[in-house]
Amino acid sequence: AIKELQDKGIAVPDYPDNPTNDGEKEVKLRYDKIKGSAVNPVLREGNSDRRAPKAVKNFARNNPHSMGPWSSSSATRVKTMDSGDFKHTEQSLTLDRERKVSIVLTTTDQRTVVLKSALMLAKKEIIDVSVMQKQALQSFFNTAYAEAKGENVLLSLHLKATMMKVSDPIIFGHALSAYFNDLFTFHSSVLQEVNINLNEGLQSVLNSLEANGSDGALKLRSAILDRLTDSAEWAMVNSDKGITNLHVPSDVIIDASMPAMIRNSGKMHDSTGALRDTLAIIPDSSYASVYQTTIDFCKQFGAFDPATMGTVPNVGLMAQKAEEYGSHDKTFEIDSAGSVAVIDEETQEVLIEKTVEAGDIWRMCQVKDPAIKNWVSLAVERARLSQTPAIFWLDEHRSHDAELIKKVTAYLEEEDTDQLDIRILPVAEATYETLKRLKAGKDTISVTGNVLRDYLTDLFPILEVGTSAKMLSIVPLMNGGGLFETGAGGSAPKHVQQFLEEGHLRWDSLGEFLALEVALEFIAQKTANKDLMIYANALGEAVERLLNENLGPQRSVGSLDTRGSHFYLVKFWIDALASAELSPSEKNRFSALSKALTDQSARILEEINQTQGKPQNIGGYYAPEAALANQAMRPSSTLNQLIATL
Repeated sequence: AIKELQDKGIAVPDYPDNPTNDGEKEVKLRYDKIKGSAVNPVLREGNSDRRAPKAVKNFARNNPHSMGPWSSSSATRVKTMDSGDFKHTEQSLTLDRERKVSIVLTTTDQRTVVLKSALMLAKKEIIDVSVMQKQALQSFFNTAYAEAKGENVLLSLHLKATMMKVSDPIIFGHALSAYFNDLFTFHSSVLQEVNINLNEGLQSVLNSLEANGSDGALKLRSAILDRLTDSAEWAMVNSDKGITNLHVPSDVIIDASMPAMIRNSGKMHDSTGALRDTLAIIPDSSYASVYQTTIDFCKQFGAFDPATMGTVPNVGLMAQKAEEYGSHDKTFEIDSAGSVAVIDEETQEVLIEKTVEAGDIWRMCQVKDPAIKNWVSLAVERARLSQTPAIFWLDEHRSHDAELIKKVTAYLEEEDTDQLDIRILPVAEATYETLKRLKAGKDTISVTGNVLRDYLTDLFPILEVGTSAKMLSIVPLMNGGGLFETGAGGSAPKHVQQFLEEGHLRWDSLGEFLALEVALEFIAQKTANKDLMIYANALGEAVERLLNENLGPQRSVGSLDTRGSHFYLVKFWIDALASAELSPSEKNRFSALSKALTDQSARILEEINQTQGKPQNIGGYYAPEAALANQAMRPSSTLNQLIATL
């Protein structure tokens, strides 16, 4: 990106991988701020409204995806901690005033280590601290492994190292350490010599040992591989390549892996590729009951039917960095026994203090009051607009949730909830009630915190429509306006490369069309614009027709590509508007255009397809030239002229 911009004469500096002076450090810092998703800081300025688009939901009902059958005798279950985890050690409080605090470790030998200082906390903000105790965690893993072997089920570990970037890789390392504990103890000198980091997963361990090549390293590597076959067996990520659930922390992400397992009869693949029941290990018990309740429900009532099941939209608390557990600058692996306290820097008052041992994971999270108030308002708004019951998934017996319930209860009293069904239920009860309604074809809004937002907006879409990639993600910003998106862009570079080389683009714009539909709907609702709502609904009809007629872009040169698919979308949208309840002049305008597009369809597609099989030049990837990109992406002069009549 930098080279392309520099070649175009744009004066951006090189990226210093290893800065050697203050100037280079400043440049690196500024670049690092926009690495990954540049939209995330904006997303944090609003709470989340996620739902399955009507067109996608209808398509799934008419074309139901496969769902594995469930047996009441399934041995699959969840194994989670009953003490010593984040949930059971949590302490929370609501701030009485604005404070500036430090997080301080005081060791048993009276050393003081400032883990973080000058942290600003707002009045009415909820903070909580909790500890994942190393000793309890290791004991838990040992018990789980023994139970899986005794029950003859697969082991599977479900974390989210990609989101819980500090805590979950450490927990993953402990899972590895416990499973190979006797081997690692016997070969401890080899581990030190090779400098292995267990937090990076089994594949990293095996690679490091092989690269070292010493007799000791190779013996340990061989012993590890033997252990995988003669002890409790791990579920596989790739049976053909021998990649287990333990190989790479990012390979098994709980919000995707657990729904996939549930959709697949509660089974995962073993080393032979066969499907078997599994012990799903979820160390922290905060939300494990979601999955256990779902498994129990499926055992009792069987698999869900996508053709008849309801839908579960989500209103998620995420504004102003709410509940960013385990992935930020307030999570620490403690290196010495003692206590960690949150201390007011002005008064030296200890707000919360937790005893810790070496190796424990200590974390703190925050939820600001304006974010909570906005979250409650958004939940009420969605319940009223959709006339759908809403359930807040909060447990009064959990410290953090108890503080939230006080605020939710107070803010609901300020809202107009007349004739709305709004409840507060603990996680397990909320899960069961939602599943019961889902099975009966009824819709239920889940109103949850940030982590559950992440989990549920994969669980329910995967059951309902077979994927979470087509979920609408709407963020009504707290200061006005909104963000609308769906799907993901990770495949875009490959598609652009194919387009530049072969003149065939296979990017599926379904997500953008769905996002545009709800963006128009959002504006129409805010401005009471009935015509704009008609435009939004017509776009939804067009998307549904596009799906039903299978007119999305195809993979190979000579078949329908993105540009051809866009033509059909435009045509179907115009067709829908031509029959909509608009003014006579508008109807006549769209009717004439609809007829022209129908009459000229063959010519338009021919003009588009003539450019396939030929290299395209758009003048760059990160900063393409508008004229060249327009020429490549809009090659039909006939279509361009007809659209210009609007």
